[in-house]
Amino acid sequence: MNTLQLLRETLTMILAGGRGQRLHPLTAERSKPGVPFGGIYRIIDFTLSNVWNSGLRQIFVLTQYKSYSLDKHLLKGWQIFTHEAGEFLYGIPPQHRVGARWYEGTADAIHQNEYLIERIQPRRVLVLSGDHIYKMDYSRLLQRHVETGARLTVGAVVVPRETASEFGIMAVDDQWRVTGFQEKPADPEPIPGRPDQCLVNMGIYVFDTDALLAELHADADRPGSSHDFGKDIIPAMVDGGGVYAYPFLHRETGEPLYWRDIGTLDSYYAASMDLVAPIPRFNLYNRGWPIRTWMAPTPPAKTVHDRRGDRVRHGQLVDAITGGGTIIAGGTAERSVLGRNVRLEYGSHVCDAVVMDNTVIGEGASVHRAIIDKNVVIPPGMRIGHDREVDRKLFHVTEGGVVVIPKNWHPDA
Repeated sequence: MNTLQLLRETLTMILAGGRGQRLHPLTAERSKPGVPFGGIYRIIDFTLSNVWNSGLRQIFVLTQYKSYSLDKHLLKGWQIFTHEAGEFLYGIPPQHRVGARWYEGTADAIHQNEYLIERIQPRRVLVLSGDHIYKMDYSRLLQRHVETGARLTVGAVVVPRETASEFGIMAVDDQWRVTGFQEKPADPEPIPGRPDQCLVNMGIYVFDTDALLAELHADADRPGSSHDFGKDIIPAMVDGGGVYAYPFLHRETGEPLYWRDIGTLDSYYAASMDLVAPIPRFNLYNRGWPIRTWMAPTPPAKTVHDRRGDRVRHGQLVDAITGGGTIIAGGTAERSVLGRNVRLEYGSHVCDAVVMDNTVIGEGASVHRAIIDKNVVIPPGMRIGHDREVDRKLFHVTEGGVVVIPKNWHPDA
């Protein structure tokens, strides 16, 4: 099938209403897809950039929990579509069209917005999660869906079998036809011919529209359903046949490609650190696949040579990235992700950390293995990430030992 026709016949619906309780306090005032990531982005920018780079132009973003920050970001950064050509991106909060209730699961979110599908009348519906970090050309996924004659195609990442019990696992035959689905199994079924690897559900679904609507109607009336794609819709459709997996592998090498589910503070931190290696595991600098976002009107970042009597401090960024407006005023940032308008004062040291917009690291302060939200003031001489017991008296410390400082914190707050 012609790729342009394929894209025009597909409606994209992005699930972006997650509360992200395991990301608290980063989600205290914003939804999970609206959490800042990578210095200048929001988490949802990566899914949206995949959609944009794939050539899809009809997009609904389903929002719910504390959506103001996300709505504002979509308005400022993503109104880039030509409505006269039938292109659009609309944020859709719960409409209460099927009852006075909020979205009660991923499938229920689509079910409550069936009227949008009926208005557009697409041949296919692409359902995506707005809180994962990866790069995928969805046009290839759509092409595979049509070629196999599938009712449903599920994007699947390949993971080592020893870590697979943390995820929803798909059993497949040698044609990638899905034969079973296991939610966090103790003994996950491997991929045929690959005994040490398993297929994990990525939360990427291509449905034939008729199949999707039929399953949503059946699920809405199913006693005890949690109205979730992974727990309810996929297993029911597997039993009826016509479900295929789309393995997320490099086209030439067959190796698994990068994918991160930003579900916890530790996974958020790990994904952030993936950006700052000399050869990063996730590359933001591929001009052929740009990551779009709202570009704030900030001046260029700068480093400052600061002299105090006989002592000289050079502002330094070492294996670190930063947004615009940041001033390294005699401080040092190593293996860290800095946002916009961050200031590192004389003699301060930030290492293995995420520091978000408008934060000041005071003179002589030291920050190690931390996530610092926006608008924070770290006072001169303060030490963070060096003594867990001291840190726990003031802040949340994750199981992995990462200190998390909430938005707007300062010592007198």
